[in-house]
Amino acid sequence: MKKILLATIVLAALHGQANATEENKNWQVSSELGLILTSGNTKTNTFKGAITAQHTLESWVNEYKLDGLYKEDEVSLEDGSKSTQRTNEKYSASAKGSYNITEKHSHLFLYGSHVSDYFGAYRNETVASLGYGSRFYENSAMTLDAEVGPGYKYFRYSDTSSEKDSNGNSLAGDTDGEVIALGMVNFKWQISEGARFTQLVQVEYGGTNTKTKSETALLTKINGSMQMKVGFNVTHNSDVADDKENTDTETVLTLVYNF
Repeated sequence: MKKILLATIVLAALHGQANATEENKNWQVSSELGLILTSGNTKTNTFKGAITAQHTLESWVNEYKLDGLYKEDEVSLEDGSKSTQRTNEKYSASAKGSYNITEKHSHLFLYGSHVSDYFGAYRNETVASLGYGSRFYENSAMTLDAEVGPGYKYFRYSDTSSEKDSNGNSLAGDTDGEVIALGMVNFKWQISEGARFTQLVQVEYGGTNTKTKSETALLTKINGSMQMKVGFNVTHNSDVADDKENTDTETVLTLVYNF
């Protein structure tokens, strides 16, 4: 079922944009797909899919993103037999609306995101924020944008979390929420006509936990619409359960199709 959902993420974009007309050029849509399948002594299946869309209007720039990752591995059981088990599963969705207040990229933004992570430090995380952003550097090849603002995060602890409250009660499966400060920095560098480097850093600063996400990517053009993407993603949580790691990393190799 999860594999079907990931395939649907990409196929929906392909079908939805197949009949695009010249009037829809204010939409920029890209779909991303990566597959790793191994067999023999080691059996591993990894699926990654994403859809990113940007809608540019007279005063607004709206951005939407869906992302999914599913992985299963063959593991050895205590009785010596082997079984294929899910080892990673994560889905996320986000939307951001930016209202331009000057011609020099200064804007106000509204941002919302939701992450569902079956193996992460937190089972679910929902963020809502608003704030101010601006472009701090620009030349013919590079841009540097930054945004900051207050927000609120609602989250659920992992069902297997070993976290405890002040009374010693387990927080596994419990929900909580807090006011946060959200900051985002976005750097883009058009290295050449066929190569582009991007770096996105997002920080969600809160009293319970501070989450930092870094997404680094290098995209190289294959043809007019197709690109190959090599990415390295890092997620760091300042406060996690004893049975969880503070830092998760992800190295991805995917194909990106631009509509």
